[in-house]
Amino acid sequence: MKVCLNCVLPETFPGLSFNTEGICNYCQKFDSKKTKPAEERKKYEQKFLDLLNQLNQPDQHNKPNKLDKQNQRSYDAIMAYSGGKDSSYTLKLLKENFGLKVLAITFNHGFVSQQAIKNIQRVTESLNVDHIMVTPNQKVLCSAFTKSISLDLYPIKALERASSICNTCMHFAKSLLLKHAIEMGIPFIAYGWSPGQAPIQSSVMRLNPSMIRQTQSVVINILKKVIGEELSSFVLQERHYKILDLESEKTKKRFLYNIHPLAFLEYNEEKIFEDIKSLGWELPKDTDANSTNCLLNACANQIHQKQHGFHPYAFEIADLVRKGYIRREIGLAKLSAPPDERIVNYVKKKLGIKNIERKDNGLS
Repeated sequence: MKVCLNCVLPETFPGLSFNTEGICNYCQKFDSKKTKPAEERKKYEQKFLDLLNQLNQPDQHNKPNKLDKQNQRSYDAIMAYSGGKDSSYTLKLLKENFGLKVLAITFNHGFVSQQAIKNIQRVTESLNVDHIMVTPNQKVLCSAFTKSISLDLYPIKALERASSICNTCMHFAKSLLLKHAIEMGIPFIAYGWSPGQAPIQSSVMRLNPSMIRQTQSVVINILKKVIGEELSSFVLQERHYKILDLESEKTKKRFLYNIHPLAFLEYNEEKIFEDIKSLGWELPKDTDANSTNCLLNACANQIHQKQHGFHPYAFEIADLVRKGYIRREIGLAKLSAPPDERIVNYVKKKLGIKNIERKDNGLS
């Protein structure tokens, strides 16, 4: 298989082309001198710092009263905490570097590595961070993941960045965090995405009511196909929009942002491993080369490759290589590392999957 000589994208990746030197069209478009990634990172870091200053300033239009003091927020940020290396490191940065009071929430989809569960407990205790683990009905989730494979749920653009199973899982987790943030009045929803997983332009993103309604509408249309009547447990209800509308009317501007700080802060895998090790974090031995918390990941990757012909982490890793975060040989090793078939078979059995067919029909 032909692979870009500069990054790691294979010829099977959608829309990929090569020049005569074997360099892909994504690398040809990328020019570090023109894009100036260091300046862009500084810009978004400053944007986040300005928001923190704004958040901590009293409202100039309303005089503080007793009720305001009683209704002070319990947390500054809610963290999507999987127990993996990137989310552990992000949690550490939010607490220690930015001094935020964080509520960590783990979406337990039933396939969290036992070592990751230990890491979650160790890291949250070490950082003195409050933590909640939400474990939905496992039968419902397994059914949703299985249906995600066979149904045509996602456009190819979504599948370029993640498998169908991971896309569904992320919809569940993100909707869960959004509900908690709205109900508890928490201004920041934080994710531990690497610089290759999401663009820096979305690293500090304000969520207004109309945007939330629009994205929830998309999520509802997707999830109702895989969980049916169980949908209401996972998505926003009208009462959440009433909270948003009430606060927007009162303050004229709802303070609610998605953030993923690793896009604008230093990202070095060796340093990350070293830093979180001091919190008691240990590398799991039962996950694949591209996850440090999820047993489901290897099976999802294998299915994605069989159905679509390319690794779902190829786009993320190619971007990390292109921008100099990791060396190309490390990226290639991550994509070519064989999964633990014992874990893959365990997951398939739990999901009720036997055979995976290429693209056309999904599974049997």
